[in-house]
Formats: sequence, structure tokens, C-alpha cells
Amino acid sequence: MHMNVMTETRRWYREPWVWLLIALPMSAVIGGMITIYLAVTSSDGLVEDDYYKRGKTINLELARDQAAAHYELEALVRIDSPGGRVSVTLASRDHLQPGHVRLLLMHPTRAGYDQDVMLEPDWEGVYRGAVSPVSPASWHVQLEADDWRLAGRVQLPQAMPLRLEPQDFPEQGSSASQ
Repeated sequence: MHMNVMTETRRWYREPWVWLLIALPMSAVIGGMITIYLAVTSSDGLVEDDYYKRGKTINLELARDQAAAHYELEALVRIDSPGGRVSVTLASRDHLQPGHVRLLLMHPTRAGYDQDVMLEPDWEGVYRGAVSPVSPASWHVQLEADDWRLAGRVQLPQAMPLRLEPQDFPEQGSSASQ
């Protein structure tokens, strides 16, 4: 007795193992293409284009911080992000009241979110201006005029006003042993 056994041959594209072997390398290729696309289209906001010149200006910025310490400046900064308002109250030893001050709100990682706001004084001597809504995060705040600068950090949205004070700087020419 002789039995004819018909063996059914399946085509390669009907085998599940073949598709599994194709899918793993194909997912790596697709992931690589997406990574290349994101690398080419997104900007590198944290990289400074001219880092050498930026490094040279640090001494000028330190002089501005020292000027704020010399004037004994203090500022109370209130940021109402949903309302789009910011107000700054300045206090100094010499009752310094510049014609306008500049407020910089800088996001720690995304330069595209930064805001530069010019604040004008009202009749009470409070500097006011408008800001765009900001995302909840820890922001760098810098308040500056012609020859001085105050800097600090604030967690937005803030419940209490931010107090900006000059940093302590040693007197020029003094030593630690004196």
C-alpha cells in the first residue's frame, strides 16, 4: 500500500516568523529615520553660537552685579502670568528710579519661551508691563537698567512676590586675611 501524501507548501509571506524577522530590523530603520528628521529640523537652543565672545562679556555682567550691590538695590517682582501682567517695586539706598527697566524671563532649557519685557514706571513709582502666559516651571529672572542688574529664580506660577537682591561681592583690593 502506497499512500500519496500531499504536502501543502505555504508561501513565504504567509509564515509569521518571516514577518517577525523583517519587523525587527525595519523598526530600527524607521526609528533611525525619525531620529535623523528630528535632529535636522529642531534647533539646538542650548548651544551658544559665539561662546568665546559670550565668555568675554561675563566680566561686564559682573560689573553690573557689583553696581547693583553698590546702589543697595532690592526689587519685588510680581508676575501674574494668566493675567498677562508684571509689576516691579524698586528700593535703593539712593532712591534710584530709572526711566524704564528691562525684565528678562528665561526658560532654563527652551530659549524659544524666553520673554524680554520693558517696564515703565507709573505715578506710584511701580514699574509695570505685559507678559505672555508662561508655562509652570522654574524660570530665571533678570531685572536690569543701564548700569546694574539683579538676577534670581522663580517657580511659576508664584504665590508670593520674588525678592531680587544683589549678590555679595568682596571689596576690590581686600583680602580674606584682613
